[in-house]
Amino acid sequence: MYENNFPNKRFKHTSAFLQKHITTDKPILDLGVENPFSKLMKDQGYSVENTHGEDLDLEFASVRNSTADVITAFEIFEHLVAPFNVLREIKATKLVASVPLRLWFSNAYKSKTDSWDRHYHEFEDWQFDWLLEKSGWEVKDRSKWTNPVKKLGIRPLLRSITPRYYIVYAERKNS
Repeated sequence: MYENNFPNKRFKHTSAFLQKHITTDKPILDLGVENPFSKLMKDQGYSVENTHGEDLDLEFASVRNSTADVITAFEIFEHLVAPFNVLREIKATKLVASVPLRLWFSNAYKSKTDSWDRHYHEFEDWQFDWLLEKSGWEVKDRSKWTNPVKKLGIRPLLRSITPRYYIVYAERKNS
């Protein structure tokens, strides 16, 4: 998945934000199949279970049946047609989630070879906050960071100064 392109900066920011809000004694359900970041969380002492590749727009059993205290979703919601639905099904009281931000100078991502690797949504920060609020969550903390690339040109310059990733820590309302 990350051949010659491991997202070190994204993982560093995501890990620091997770550690700021979630202690290692809290069981985590990470939305999405096991991946390099869920393995990193385990290496850091977190107890992590992943969903199994089911379509989270349609199938909620992994989320409904989970007894985890925390849900993590790192670059997952942009792939769903209706992330509102799975967000409403979560029973855990804490959520750490990140999404790539919409870039005004770049179109939404769509892989030509992998039908699962495409973005239905490219969020703006206020849209993601609103989605969380409407689905029963209260954002307690947030952060953004850029994703510079080692290339020359206008787009690489814009990527070095325009935030690309947005991460939030949220708690279930009335919990």
